Amino acid sequence: MNQPDVKLYSFGSGSSGNSYYLWYRGQGLIIDLGLSLRAFKKHFRTYGLSFGQVLGVLVTHDHTDHVKAVGALSTELHLPVYTSQGVHEGIARNRFVTKKVQAEQKRILQQGETQEIGPFSVTPFAVPHDSADNNGYLIRFGEHTLCLITDAGEVTEEMGRYLAQAENIIIEANYDPKMLENGPYPWHLKHRIISENGHLCNSAAGDALRQYSPNGLRRVWLCHLSEENNHPELARAAVKQALESCGHTLEGETAVLLHPFRRQVPDYFEW
Repeated sequence: MNQPDVKLYSFGSGSSGNSYYLWYRGQGLIIDLGLSLRAFKKHFRTYGLSFGQVLGVLVTHDHTDHVKAVGALSTELHLPVYTSQGVHEGIARNRFVTKKVQAEQKRILQQGETQEIGPFSVTPFAVPHDSADNNGYLIRFGEHTLCLITDAGEVTEEMGRYLAQAENIIIEANYDPKMLENGPYPWHLKHRIISENGHLCNSAAGDALRQYSPNGLRRVWLCHLSEENNHPELARAAVKQALESCGHTLEGETAVLLHPFRRQVPDYFEW
């Protein structure tokens, strides 16, 4: 039986904590670490994963649900942490990150410049959000390409150029506008979410894919779904309609996989 080249794990995707693990032929990158260290280690053990294969941690931005345990894991395992200078500074200021990233483990990425990390070629790009800084990532490995965009107030043309290069995409679909409008959040929080430095709604994620996704698109995962203001079925339906409107099919041999990540239950994919 052929072993998969690529494995992708989601250990959490939402305001309770975000963390992903991308594995390729025996080496891996953790992307964000917003879970507790105990929960993260439990998931790693459950899937039989080896920390000896981890090359480092890639961080999108400095909000706690993305960086809660990054300093603790980095310090314990002597793992380098890759992100922009602004995000490193934001992590250092974040009072909810009790264990900080040590100076010797900090690696500075420049947006638009590619960093080689083992078999992974990683290019960060700017994503608008109300954090110290926020990075999307285009990751090339072997014949594969993955683009990740989370916590995005909008999709800019620059972000679109990176989406257009990836046959595998992780993109935020945070809220359904009607659920948010009629939901329990106070007005100031609703305004923050819908602002240009907030989060992507389901239809905005679909519009980005309609406009920028390549003909060779293979897989789409929807991330950071709100517990209070979204349902996986609503997110999937909105993005499915957008994909089909631009010629993608979700059935047959050329079908695009479309899957909303579960918020607090791990997901696993291989190819």
